[in-house]
Amino acid sequence: MAAQYDIIVIGAGPGGYIAAIRAAQLGLKAAVVEREHMAGICSNWGCIPTKALLRSAEVYGNMTNAGEYGLKADNFDFDIDAIVKRSRGIAGQMNNGVQFLMKKNKVDIIWGEATISAPGEITVAGSKKPVVEPQHPKPKNTLGEGTYKAKNIIIATGARPRVLPGIEPDGDRIWTYFEALKPKTMPKSVAVMGSGAIGIEFASFYRSLGAEVTVIELLPQIMPVEDAEIAGLARKRFEKRGITILTDAKVSKVDKSKAGIVAHVELKDGAKQEIKADVLISAVGVQANSENLGLEKLGVKTDRGVIVVDGHGRTNVKGIWAIGDVAGAPMLAHKAEHEAVIAVETIAGQTVAGLDKAKIPGCTYCEPQVASVGMTEAKAKEAGRDIRVGRFPFVANGKAIALGEPDGMVKTIFDKKTGEMLGAHMVGAEVTELIQGFVVAMNLETTEEELMHTIFPHPTLSETMKESVLDAYGRALNI
Repeated sequence: MAAQYDIIVIGAGPGGYIAAIRAAQLGLKAAVVEREHMAGICSNWGCIPTKALLRSAEVYGNMTNAGEYGLKADNFDFDIDAIVKRSRGIAGQMNNGVQFLMKKNKVDIIWGEATISAPGEITVAGSKKPVVEPQHPKPKNTLGEGTYKAKNIIIATGARPRVLPGIEPDGDRIWTYFEALKPKTMPKSVAVMGSGAIGIEFASFYRSLGAEVTVIELLPQIMPVEDAEIAGLARKRFEKRGITILTDAKVSKVDKSKAGIVAHVELKDGAKQEIKADVLISAVGVQANSENLGLEKLGVKTDRGVIVVDGHGRTNVKGIWAIGDVAGAPMLAHKAEHEAVIAVETIAGQTVAGLDKAKIPGCTYCEPQVASVGMTEAKAKEAGRDIRVGRFPFVANGKAIALGEPDGMVKTIFDKKTGEMLGAHMVGAEVTELIQGFVVAMNLETTEEELMHTIFPHPTLSETMKESVLDAYGRALNI
């Protein structure tokens, strides 16, 4: 007889394992199905290991610029193998941590690939993606192939790198983020196709370690989801660091050889350019893992591969839910985790607010960092809002100057009539940590007056946040 559960989650990434834990907390019997590695892409091949690489690059950069701080650092170098080993070790630690959480919360782990064979039933077959790294061991005491039943099934299967026809990754000269995270040797030159968060972070990492880097972006603006002014400031910093950036540029084809690649680029004005590099990193987005789940047979609605859900994770088929990347943009780990809690609490009969995508922060951990939440200035104007815009530069902040990080800016956008904060956008040191202050403010429906009467500690980078608010109302004190 098939095992019975209240909730079965397909996928043990950030959304999936959080859903299982929250279900267990609410007294529901839960299981999670995983085919490859606990903790998902984020902890194993995305968010966490990339930050480990970027931290190594940051430390190396600080050593290179030691003289600016009155320090001496001679005869130092980096070891790419050791950098990668540290990153993979951290990924393994996250993987093991999620296994511990499953055990702690009495969540069953079912190892294999799941298909929804009928409403309330899944069939699990052997995994076609065996674990290949010692840092990512198969969990002990897992269940295996068979049929399992659940009152509710949550799909949390994530996404994978998007592949462009004719420019398919080969693991040798054309990389996705998988290969970029584990270079066998340090490339001397890198071409990056796409300037979203993934592309820019890898461009920043490889440039920090001395590679010649060219970023090729199809749209007129790098980091296309960001506020245009912030993206423009970031671009200036990237170019100052020696990164070549081509916008309004399309890679038409890529030639490969033992010596490297040649990317044939078509520019907006009709001009053509050839970019030579050791490797090309394809970072043109991701696509949802919605295939081979049995969705078509069950009539689950999808849109260009993304499962269509409401604000609580419900699909159009009763008892089937979807969260995270497979449920659409923004494809961010923290969005998946929040969706997981909303879906499970809804299943449990609790009254919970649906997902508000306008209050999901975005962070890019390049040098300089970029972070944002809410509407850009352009989007606010398109929506017909009468707005006030405040700006404050890092160069006027004492802590930023003391850190040797004077290049940056905080930009805030308010509704002129109500004082509602519509958006906040930042570029500069540690802005990925600062942005949460504005996220909390927006969730609490804080007005500009309340922000202006909040005491920010001195000396901190966070003072730039308050000054930006003051500037929106003509009251900035330090510029």
